[in-house]
Amino acid sequence: MTTDRTELSRPELADLLTGAAHSIAGVLTAEYPTPAARSYLHPVLGALAAGPVVVDELTGRLEGFLEEPLPSTPAGLFTLASYASALGWLTESLAELTDTVDRICTQVGIPDASPDPALAPLLPPEDGTAETAQSGFGFSVLELAAIRAAAESAGLTSSEYVDVLSQSLLAAARITDACMEIASGLAEDAAYVLAEAGGHLRIGEGPDSLPTLVRTLLTRMEAAR
Repeated sequence: MTTDRTELSRPELADLLTGAAHSIAGVLTAEYPTPAARSYLHPVLGALAAGPVVVDELTGRLEGFLEEPLPSTPAGLFTLASYASALGWLTESLAELTDTVDRICTQVGIPDASPDPALAPLLPPEDGTAETAQSGFGFSVLELAAIRAAAESAGLTSSEYVDVLSQSLLAAARITDACMEIASGLAEDAAYVLAEAGGHLRIGEGPDSLPTLVRTLLTRMEAAR
């Protein structure tokens, strides 16, 4: 038995985009308990754990949105393009995050892995004195002690620990930038859908009429050529 359904109203479409924005922003505040032996992964574990859950949630909403009747109004098509772009971008960003974490785990699992030479000036020798630590290596005595303690718990040297922690922090920065840009784009598109009182969205009338996220992705693709 089929149930007749009507297309979503513009406020409902805007709510769909706004809800997705909130869910994606929530990835950045997710926490995950990190054992001391893996403290170098703390910056990314929250997003790594919450991200797939949000992707599943958004995928489920998209499937519901695509149930009959399919979107056919300008507002519905605009919303679909924005939502699908956001989901694809988030999925790709999480895949990149997962790859980085896999590389970090592989690196720390190799006992004789050499630390990045670029990090050599950052840390004094393992037996460096407080005077050495204060003479231009960039860490205070307390910071150096904390690094050494964390490295010891992880079974790494100080240089190795700083190396993998730096990779983790860079990955966290990338997923943060992606989620913030996606959430912001969804919010802008939701406001646009809601603001067009007459429903006359300019979809199909030039690049400026495309959803924010679609324009951003097209710009990135053009720059990558």
